[in-house]
Amino acid sequence: MHVRSGRYAELHCTTNFSFLQGGSHPEELVVQAAALGYTAVAITDRASLSGVVRAHAAAKEVGVHLIIGVFVEPIDASPLVLWVTNKKGYANLCRLLTTGFLKQGCLRECVGRSESELQNHDSRCLLTADEVAAHAEGLLAGLPLARLLRSAESAAGSIREWRDRLGSKLYGLAEVAMEGDDQERFENYARLSYQTQVPLVAAGDVRYHCRERQPLHDVLAAVRHGKTIESIQGELLSNGERHMQCVDQVVQRFSMLPDAVERTLEIASHCTFSLDELRYEYPHAVVPPGRTPKDYLSDLAWKGARKRYLNRVPEKVASLLEHELSLVHELGYESYFLTVFDVVRFARQRGILCQGRGSAANSAICYCLGITSVDPARMNVLFERFVSRERQEAPDIDIDFEHHRREEVLQYIYATYGRMRSAMTAEVICYRLRSAVRDVAKVLGFSLDRMNQLARILDVGDSTEQLPERLTESGVNPRSGSGQRLVMIVKQLIGFPRHLGQHVGGMVMTRGDLCELVPIQQARMNNRTVIQWDKNDLDEIGILKVDCLALGMLSAIHRAFDLVKQVGGPCLTLATVPAEDPSVYEMISKADTVGVFQIESRAQRSMLPRLKPACFYDLVIEVAIVRPGPIQGNMVHPYLRRRQGEEAVCYPSQEIREVLEKTLGVPLFQEQAMRLAVVAAGFTPGEADQLRRAMGAWRRTGVIHEFHQRLVDGMVSRGLSSTFAEQVFQQLKGFGEYGFPESHAASFALLVYVSAWLKAHYPAAFTASLLGSQPMGFYAPSQLVRDAQEHGVTVLPVCVQNSGWHATLETSGKSLPALRLGFEQVRGLGEVIGLRIEQARKSGLFISVQDFTRRCHATQSQLLSLARAGALKILAGDRRQAIWDSMERNPEPGSMPLFEVGGCHGLNEMKSSSTEIVNLPTTSPLEDVLSDYRTSGLSLVAHPLQFLRSHLVQCGIVTTAIACAQPEGNRVTVVGVVLSRQRPATAKGIIFVTLEDETGVMNAIVPKTVWQHCDSQDRRAPVLMIEGQVQRRGEVVHLLAERLAVWDESDTDESLLVGLPRISRDFC
Repeated sequence: MHVRSGRYAELHCTTNFSFLQGGSHPEELVVQAAALGYTAVAITDRASLSGVVRAHAAAKEVGVHLIIGVFVEPIDASPLVLWVTNKKGYANLCRLLTTGFLKQGCLRECVGRSESELQNHDSRCLLTADEVAAHAEGLLAGLPLARLLRSAESAAGSIREWRDRLGSKLYGLAEVAMEGDDQERFENYARLSYQTQVPLVAAGDVRYHCRERQPLHDVLAAVRHGKTIESIQGELLSNGERHMQCVDQVVQRFSMLPDAVERTLEIASHCTFSLDELRYEYPHAVVPPGRTPKDYLSDLAWKGARKRYLNRVPEKVASLLEHELSLVHELGYESYFLTVFDVVRFARQRGILCQGRGSAANSAICYCLGITSVDPARMNVLFERFVSRERQEAPDIDIDFEHHRREEVLQYIYATYGRMRSAMTAEVICYRLRSAVRDVAKVLGFSLDRMNQLARILDVGDSTEQLPERLTESGVNPRSGSGQRLVMIVKQLIGFPRHLGQHVGGMVMTRGDLCELVPIQQARMNNRTVIQWDKNDLDEIGILKVDCLALGMLSAIHRAFDLVKQVGGPCLTLATVPAEDPSVYEMISKADTVGVFQIESRAQRSMLPRLKPACFYDLVIEVAIVRPGPIQGNMVHPYLRRRQGEEAVCYPSQEIREVLEKTLGVPLFQEQAMRLAVVAAGFTPGEADQLRRAMGAWRRTGVIHEFHQRLVDGMVSRGLSSTFAEQVFQQLKGFGEYGFPESHAASFALLVYVSAWLKAHYPAAFTASLLGSQPMGFYAPSQLVRDAQEHGVTVLPVCVQNSGWHATLETSGKSLPALRLGFEQVRGLGEVIGLRIEQARKSGLFISVQDFTRRCHATQSQLLSLARAGALKILAGDRRQAIWDSMERNPEPGSMPLFEVGGCHGLNEMKSSSTEIVNLPTTSPLEDVLSDYRTSGLSLVAHPLQFLRSHLVQCGIVTTAIACAQPEGNRVTVVGVVLSRQRPATAKGIIFVTLEDETGVMNAIVPKTVWQHCDSQDRRAPVLMIEGQVQRRGEVVHLLAERLAVWDESDTDESLLVGLPRISRDFC
């Protein structure tokens, strides 16, 4: 058979979606195949189709034929490469992998096989040869002959076993890699082919697209084995030949088997399937008998509209509903809306607080169905931001549920649609700088101390450009052989997939079996399954995803509503919280927003006194304006100047005025960007949506250039100046850095207002609800409690006689209820014992520590946690006595309670007999405070810094209150407990640090150079000293740091703050 010159199809490629086994991205392999002139390339990852969508998109772009395949390792037969020939074969392949991933108890089928044999198989996907054969329709198979390392007789037997099952579908993969025995291997392959009548086909067993990736592949192999490269030399590839070869080299290498090369084209010609053939179908909606989805959706929408507007549907809303229902019917999306409506209805019936957000809030249908809470009568909604003809893809609805009850919703979806028709979207967990450095350093043989030190030195904002500098700081010479190798491989490794995780809430539901579109596998969490594609893959293929997200603030609001009702307040819902309360906006304008949803960050609180929100729409703007998009697009300062009357607002045309008037001529929202394209440049609404999508990809060369020209030309042709057109384009380009749609901001603004209203009118209930929803937001419990106290709330300590698991409210005839801290604040206690205490207390209060121990079945570690937190003081009289009493219980195996008791010293504190009375000294206030911080992260006794104040004054260090009162430019030095460290992506390396002392808080701006000059460990200290200049911008005060250092107590008589834990919420 004559080999046609320059023609070859590579049929066996492993990408980095065989997690830690391939050295190249799928796209790199596809692009390289096209560059080398291959006719086709097969992506054959190990039991995974996670990378095929990326390969598919790349193949369409470069014009190479992509073959979908996998590598499977049955537990009772030799491994196979499977190739998809048609749509039926693809469905069978997906179902086959799903069978292997979801099979229960499959290890029992491995009886008779040794553990060492099983280790060579993918423990997640266990299949039998019979199962492979049962799914073989539409598939071809290649048996890698190089893996048959036993005798020739057993190799022939293995081939015959597969031939008997697969018949003519089976080929023998002849693979060599210039390992010195190629000729011998070819002779063996030819002999086996003759003996078994299985034709040979050439393949490269490709692991990376170019030879230069071999060192990275070696590193990945070592990571996979959990050993150093040096220790697994025998497990590594012997050379770098498993890269894509040019066609001439392939032909020359297989000159002994020329038919094997030609046969690659034969197989490629049979494999005609493309992912473009997949057609996603929405699941059948829950529709009453005799009704169509169209009629049922229309009926529900109009009924909802009449209910929302008390039978007086505004003309604007009616017109929107008619338009949207018509477009939804045209595109066939009725079942989609009804599916989401069913999920929301389930949540409401269960009393689960939920709210739709994102672009769905542009939909009047969603509002009338109760999916979203943004009233289209009060907003200029743009339905095409949500659904459009031109977009040719399913709309996307995000729904927030209470975070602790979201699982009920997910399980309802599984129960309603079935495990084979619903699953969670995957999230590809990729290497970032710190994880890449840690893994690479480990396998290169760096010491554990050196690895930990390097990991500590690395900052979140660091990139590979800073890596040589960080190596130097950790004592590693970046110019040494190991240093250079580390830097080179880390640069290649960043962005590589590490493993497959779960999306935060994306659920996929289908009409037919989802497992025929994409393999389904068990998730790490019980009772959850996950598909092998992420959200970007779903977008590429056009598959519906409903985001069922968990939002802690919804849980907090629900709990606050319950607490308000419990103490005699009104019965509240999101819809009945009194609107437009002036006292709420006054509080917000003072930046008194600790704990308030979305506007509690340092950046938001700095903005609030300047923007001074006075109505709901101002909150919509506030939510949207402090985002990377508006900041990068230079929209923030022009808007503020115009709002404060410092800059005139002018509009080039009446049409543009109508789009931008409510944001003073500055486009702050994605919808405005789209409307501008329509009214100022002649785009259709669908084309404007394409512009929005291109904004997110503007860094990719050429992606937005076409829109740039059309936008500018369109504006100029309509009489607008080219200067104005360029200014608008630059602003819109800023949205590529993440900008909010107005509808999304409006959905969040509702929760902003509700949470602020609760804080203003029911601060105790609001704080208690926040404590019960931790971790959440920017502030730890200590700051939330302090803020509540500053608002007049009495806060009571954790107590076994009064506390529940969550914080509660106590009334005693006073006008305001007191907040009682819950057992949730005691570190290491656990919810089980907390609830057990509540249950035991129903039969009467406890009379002693011993009585408490007996009735609650508390372990000694639980008793010690409660005693150290002061929760047993009411029974023992003193914290130290409570610790002593808790030690009367026999120690648990492995524990050393005497060594764990802080503040107990001397022989007289050793355990006494039961009749001996021990008089223990009471703990000092400082000991109480430090014990509080160690056990619960906060103290109601005092602030740690007040015990140092006299010494701090002697050192010229002022309180934060004094510092905040200083005029602009004054130099001050403050010391405080660190509450937070933040490094926003738009801040160019600047760190924002918030310090707290007994008088208040100070926000410090730490330039990158100052931060880096400070020792890496000192940056993370619980107490810092900052010296700098006071900056004042109206009511906003910052300290511009010139020096940052850990507070040093070495020159004091005693170290008072030893043992103070770090309580900060860090975002850097």
